[in-house]
Amino acid sequence: MPRQILQPPGWPRPKGYVNGIAATGRMVFTAGVVGWNEQERFEDADFAGQFRQALRNTHAILAEAGAQPADIVRMTCYVTDKREYLAARAEVGQAWREVFGKVFPCMAVVEVSALMEDAAKVELETTAVIEDPR
Repeated sequence: MPRQILQPPGWPRPKGYVNGIAATGRMVFTAGVVGWNEQERFEDADFAGQFRQALRNTHAILAEAGAQPADIVRMTCYVTDKREYLAARAEVGQAWREVFGKVFPCMAVVEVSALMEDAAKVELETTAVIEDPR
């Protein structure tokens, strides 16, 4: 898939994400991905555990379209507690590397007052772009 990292001259390189990506191909979207298992049960009450499971769930959904982590161009993380997210950043980074490897999409983290699933601490929304098979 043709992909270009957008890094304006003189800007500092962000850590763990990029400022922008230009890509062409077939777009794949996920939304509402929380940290529960296949039976819609939360096995972890802590932020890092839920984040790891949400990444696994995202990986599985993307795979259904033939997408891989390297195809991710954008992700939004909705969190219910900014401080809890910041406190778990090392574990979050470790989970990211375990599930996605060294993939750095455009990212935003947004604190929200609540998510639709009461026990959820994080919800992911992802866009991937894969080569169009046509």
